[in-house]
Amino acid sequence: MDASVKTDRVTEISYADLVRPTQEEAEAAVRTLIAWAGDDPDREGLLDTPRRVARAYRELYSGYDLDAREVLARTFKEVGGYDDIVLVRDIPFASHCEHHMVPFTGKAHIAYLPHDGVVGLSKLARVVEIFARRLQTQENLTAQIIDAINEALNPRGAAVMIEAEHMCMSMRGVHAHGVSTLTHRFTGVFAEDRNEQDRFYALVGKR
Repeated sequence: MDASVKTDRVTEISYADLVRPTQEEAEAAVRTLIAWAGDDPDREGLLDTPRRVARAYRELYSGYDLDAREVLARTFKEVGGYDDIVLVRDIPFASHCEHHMVPFTGKAHIAYLPHDGVVGLSKLARVVEIFARRLQTQENLTAQIIDAINEALNPRGAAVMIEAEHMCMSMRGVHAHGVSTLTHRFTGVFAEDRNEQDRFYALVGKR
């Protein structure tokens, strides 16, 4: 589904009124930024850069064209009565800060307590990728992932933890290298039961 006509219930963002610029307009914008940075967009090494950047942006921000609900739509009921925690940890991701459009990278840990079936494990990693490939804040990324899981799976509880390093801190500003930012969110049983929270922390290696 095209991002210009999509309404994403999970993120509560409407793209209905957005119209994407053309490829030519995107490339012209890159040329302008190259010149603004102080270089010559017509020199040999930069002649093809606008096209490459536009193509790279299509990939880096491809999450706007994808729907997490579709990824999580297929669930499995026959799990032998298993109803304990399902956890996928250390899911790598790369996203871009919406404030400076520079990368932040890290890993996500996702857990849920099944209620009405389970989802393929790779789908959880795919959900992380979908939301990461948009302009983001780490806090919003955490919320979007867990909201998508709750909406699609209706688990008894869910937990998401993200740890990441932000280039807007290490490449610019305070130039703080090696600093990690940690965010988490709990719902359902995980929010209500401290023991479940502790178990989650232990399983992801944070306790």
